[in-house]
Amino acid sequence: MALAEELRQSWRSHLQASNPNVSPRDRESIISWLLGEDVQRFDEMDSAQYAVAKQAMDYRYRILQQRYLGVQPERAYRQLLQRLSSLFLIRNKIKAWVALSRDRQRTVMDVLQEVIQELMQSDNYMRQQTVWIAQCTTSTRLRNSLLLASIEEYCLRPIRNQPLLVYRFVNYLRRSQRAGMTQVPTGDLIRLVSEEITPDDADNPVNLLDAQAVAQYQDTQAWEEQQALRDKVIQEFTAYLEENVEPLAAEWLRLHLKGQSQEAIAQALDLPIKAVYRLREKITYHAIRVFAFKQQPDLVGVWLGTTLAEHRLGLTQSQWEQFWNECSPVQQQILEQLRAGLPIDAIAKKLGLRSNQVMSEWSKLYLAAQTLRST
Repeated sequence: MALAEELRQSWRSHLQASNPNVSPRDRESIISWLLGEDVQRFDEMDSAQYAVAKQAMDYRYRILQQRYLGVQPERAYRQLLQRLSSLFLIRNKIKAWVALSRDRQRTVMDVLQEVIQELMQSDNYMRQQTVWIAQCTTSTRLRNSLLLASIEEYCLRPIRNQPLLVYRFVNYLRRSQRAGMTQVPTGDLIRLVSEEITPDDADNPVNLLDAQAVAQYQDTQAWEEQQALRDKVIQEFTAYLEENVEPLAAEWLRLHLKGQSQEAIAQALDLPIKAVYRLREKITYHAIRVFAFKQQPDLVGVWLGTTLAEHRLGLTQSQWEQFWNECSPVQQQILEQLRAGLPIDAIAKKLGLRSNQVMSEWSKLYLAAQTLRST
């Protein structure tokens, strides 16, 4: 509880400075919403997890502050729809589906409202958030703001490099194909947080796709885990560059991760621009062919979702079929044995090959999959 209280004090100071017009009672409600129901989890985190959790709270608060806090409900709701409909992937998927449907008068906003309404009615996580927000504050206006911020943050969570909202739209399509499209009353808002949002039917079924999406996010694709893995990869790769390449390479990586251009990096490192580009090529080679393949393949693979056993090297189903068909029989056997978890030496012995031969073939396969992913 010590870390939770430390966070609470820090957020009190931050909110008082950034939003002095918000009442102390509402500030405490916002802090409770940010910390979450299980505050004891902070005491069980290591330093990396704690840093990521703080980033996650900062992210949620920025969403709340930028679009929803102190904004009229109708305007805040429109801003939520505008934010979600601005996602290129979801907008194009909805437009393509509407173009092929019988009701071509529907707009992206119409469909998006139905998807969000379904999310509020059947998603376990959002039900829990609804209950928690109701416990945080009795102010209807603040409840609405907290809910809209929660919806946006949840819909944008990454699952296999796609926003969760994309999976919700697929779920919506499956339901609409069975029962036809429902109609959202024109001009009506989604019912916001209050006693009225509690489902009328306690036995309302939860779609299996919902459970899969939430479980997948919570178990393996949680935003906090992804950030922790990213930080770990950066830390390990920076140390690798300092030890095995040169300290300048590690400094280049730090500047590159800050979004600096090659010209800015050249100026910061006091190097000719050509030398910086050569350094970038050297770092890219070590990142792909040495660090990701030999030094830390499991760490990088889990972070990027490119492990062989769980992610088929990051290939889609059609890409994997193409990749598999282009492999030789020996390469296919190597892939099968690697997916089964056998080490290189055991595979070499089983196939009557030398270990360096198996490693060479695996290297070719790894690079070929990477090329196919980027096409």
